[in-house]
Amino acid sequence: YKNWEKLKTVSRIRSQRWIGEEKSSEDRHHIASITGAKQVLGSVRSHWGVENKLHWTLDMAFDEDRSRVRKEYGAENFAVLRHIALNLLKQEKSCKRSIRGKRLLAGWDEKYLCKVLEGLSSL
Repeated sequence: YKNWEKLKTVSRIRSQRWIGEEKSSEDRHHIASITGAKQVLGSVRSHWGVENKLHWTLDMAFDEDRSRVRKEYGAENFAVLRHIALNLLKQEKSCKRSIRGKRLLAGWDEKYLCKVLEGLSSL
């Protein structure tokens, strides 16, 4: 296939986990331009490490897992807003707090909120 001229690897990775007494497994399929099982596995682990870290940060700072927004595009819109807020809070360096702490402070202190929102000019 012309668009996949550099394709060198097709792989299937099975993930297994235990929740209490129950074991579940999931197969994921990947295509890549790298060769070798170690390289492919390293690339996949790296991808999921970044993905899991972002999700963990969003959940800890914004309690994302408990969001009940479900109608129409509400969930996607709020996800975009949370990502923007996360980036603004990460950019703001005057306060030495966690992302969650900065979020709470911005809700309590209007001057700090304005300082955080000044970061919009650089996005």
